[in-house]
Amino acid sequence: MKEITRINHVGIRVASLEASRKFYEKLGFEFIAGPLGPEPVAIMEHPTGININFILNTNSDKTENVLMDIPVKHSGYTHMALEVTCLDKVKTQLEQHGIEITGGPIVLPDGATFIFVRDPDRNVIEFHKPGK
Repeated sequence: MKEITRINHVGIRVASLEASRKFYEKLGFEFIAGPLGPEPVAIMEHPTGININFILNTNSDKTENVLMDIPVKHSGYTHMALEVTCLDKVKTQLEQHGIEITGGPIVLPDGATFIFVRDPDRNVIEFHKPGK
């Protein structure tokens, strides 16, 4: 469909709005609104326009990510990738905020390089520096 222009937002089910908000603020996201609606949902947005909706009705008894951390693999979104201009600066900022790098760096043949972190609910976030 040619009418699709971009991703509008990513929905992430989380256990704690407070913990998620603190984590994503470290990545530069700003709190917009919430909780709103019957689910309920809270909204954060990065100055670049990337929008995240936190769905606040998770089973907080689980400590693993069922798409990534268990042997039986299920269908579903496994991560979001945030494109960055300088991976070294991102790594430094993550370290300054006490955010552990859980994967990578991985370098593709075209020079693209990426690292991974986990949010408080073990959702995977990729920081992706494109190659040539």
